[in-house]
Amino acid sequence: MQISDIPFDVTDWAAVEATEHKGLKGLSYWRTRQFGSIRVRMVEYSPGYQADHWCMKGHILFCLEGELQTELRDGRKFTLKPGMSYQVSDLAEPHRSFTQQGAKLFVVD
Repeated sequence: MQISDIPFDVTDWAAVEATEHKGLKGLSYWRTRQFGSIRVRMVEYSPGYQADHWCMKGHILFCLEGELQTELRDGRKFTLKPGMSYQVSDLAEPHRSFTQQGAKLFVVD
């Protein structure tokens, strides 16, 4: 990733309007800022959220609150707790996430 042509700015995430996204189960709420080709999001998953697809997009994801389980298509599973992150490149490893208790994430992709 190359970050260029983005002037210094501050984001008050509470002031960014949330959009609702349905999962196979539960909901996610995204507060999104776009900076050229870089998307930055604050994402909140409801308790019981389950993704409805295998994601092929690359992300850098940081868990702020709750707990997130992520499964790779090859069967490996990972659990993120507050203070943990994962990183994956575009088209590298299909992944999908779910959470029993809900989670709040900071995502760059």
